[in-house]
Amino acid sequence: MNYEVVIGLEVHAQLLTQSKMFCSCSAAYQDAAPNTVVCPVCMGMPGVLPVINRKAVEHVIRTGLALNCEIAGYTKFDRKNYPYPDLMKGYQISQYDLPVASNGNMPIEVDGSERIAGVTRVHLEEDVARLLHRTEDYGEGYSLLDINRAGVPLMEIVGEPDLRSPEEARAYLTRLHSIIQYIGVSDANMEEGNFRCDANISVRPEGESRLGTKVEIKNMNSFRSVFRALEFEAERQVSVLEGGGRIVQETRGWVEANAVTVSQRTKEGASDYRYFPEPDLPPLQISRDWVDEIRSSLPELPHHRKARFVEKLELPAYDAALLTSDQAIADYFEDVLEAGPSSTTAPFTKAASNWMLGEMARLLNQGGEHISEVKVEPKQLAELQLMVDGGTLSSTMAKSVFEKMYETGDNPKDIAEAEGLSQISDTDAVLAAVQQAIAENPGPVQEYLGGKQQVMGFIIGQVMKATRGNANPRVASQIVRERLEAMRE
Repeated sequence: MNYEVVIGLEVHAQLLTQSKMFCSCSAAYQDAAPNTVVCPVCMGMPGVLPVINRKAVEHVIRTGLALNCEIAGYTKFDRKNYPYPDLMKGYQISQYDLPVASNGNMPIEVDGSERIAGVTRVHLEEDVARLLHRTEDYGEGYSLLDINRAGVPLMEIVGEPDLRSPEEARAYLTRLHSIIQYIGVSDANMEEGNFRCDANISVRPEGESRLGTKVEIKNMNSFRSVFRALEFEAERQVSVLEGGGRIVQETRGWVEANAVTVSQRTKEGASDYRYFPEPDLPPLQISRDWVDEIRSSLPELPHHRKARFVEKLELPAYDAALLTSDQAIADYFEDVLEAGPSSTTAPFTKAASNWMLGEMARLLNQGGEHISEVKVEPKQLAELQLMVDGGTLSSTMAKSVFEKMYETGDNPKDIAEAEGLSQISDTDAVLAAVQQAIAENPGPVQEYLGGKQQVMGFIIGQVMKATRGNANPRVASQIVRERLEAMRE
């Protein structure tokens, strides 16, 4: 029997605010000493009263608009009750039946084809404290509790079960990650834990309309982990069903080292959380004027920018997708074009793309750096390419100059002069090298005259060797052909 995989993702993103969700404590907890960014509110002390962070609500509205959601005019907070050591007060302030945003969608692209994936809801809640698990040398285990993270504004984006493969799930997650970064609501750094993904997955016989029993997967801290965990879990569920077993609704954890999912606990339902309206917070009325104001401030989204790069700049779809995956890289690229020819041509645009996705990407990866950290200014990269286009530097020379630029931040002209790098485009200078190459290689010359056209490449190679690679290849090729053809007369 063939099976269909059904996947829905739940993504949590910590929001970029100065203070926490319901108190005035700083939300910048990452580098703070344990349990120092705390107050009675985020510690869950009895008798305290929370206050809603307006900027956090604005960020969720902003995200909802970017995901084509309906923004509620009326919303409220609820208590989500569950016992766990990282939740000191025994409940989390979240949203249940009236989220800020709902009924949205987002385009995803897999193997060159695009389709729409639904977004169920975008709601707001508080993050929990952080448990640090330790094991003594003699095997006894214990946990440490760092409360600093408790109360940080957390946005949850719940996707519809519209994804049908781990590839589609990865495409959904990467697109959502780009959108969140573009609109400036979260750093969305998975390694730091401020962008986290849980996946719900089930399998069913092909042609079946009813959903199978879903399993939730947690503990995935990279796009690669999400992909591998979903691949494993789909195969596991199919194997269980084909062996005559049944799937149990549960939460499973991804163990990266062993590349397997393991059972953690049976999955709770909404009734287990005993949701009820948060009595310490008033309902929120979201005005249409506020929504329209936020809508007007949205930037160009990554998929729209990609389409523009393809249609207006005539870039290949592959280049456009890579360039727009990170807003800072796309901004840098457009700054390079701005500093280029007054009327940017397709060749220059493609050359700039090649620099960004080639040498720039290589050096960034090599140094573990972000584009915001590079010393090379966009106008300097444009100047370098103009030197190549003008024949001053060969592509090989330009790569050498670029490495120096990346290291020092110096201008390409200064580096080329200091390194003695310049391309010989003077016709007389190249002619002398061509005449020498022809005189020293009578055999290959006769082969060319006899009709062996490919021999011309050897003669050009000799010219480049004589000029130590400094001859302009186009000029050298033209003169070699002219001189050889003249010998036929």
